[in-house]
Amino acid sequence: MARISGIDLNDNWRVDFALTKIKGIGWALSRSVLSDLKFDASKRVKDLTAAEISSLSAKITEFTVEGDLVRKIKQNIARLQAIGSYRGNRHSRGLPVRGQRTKTNGRTKRGKRKTVGAFKKEALAKTKTNK
Repeated sequence: MARISGIDLNDNWRVDFALTKIKGIGWALSRSVLSDLKFDASKRVKDLTAAEISSLSAKITEFTVEGDLVRKIKQNIARLQAIGSYRGNRHSRGLPVRGQRTKTNGRTKRGKRKTVGAFKKEALAKTKTNK
């Protein structure tokens, strides 16, 4: 198994796919890195030599990936919250930040639906008899 940026890459994966398993590297960046280094994208991780792995990891260190990327994103969100911006307030409240509607959608951010009011007579009668 090759280890790049603290991530173990499966030997049977193609190199272009394996690089996308590193947080901060998508398909486009993976392919551009491989083309810069003149590697064959269809090559398997197990077929890479030690020199190729070291050159690949050296190239990836030029980008913000994994822990540094997560830390940077958290700092940006904390900065928005500290200055009291609209986006910072939305992050604080756990609501969509980028202008999505929330009246009918947004269940992922807002959580499971909770019924407020609107009791049926039978349910209301049961609660009265239990008291």
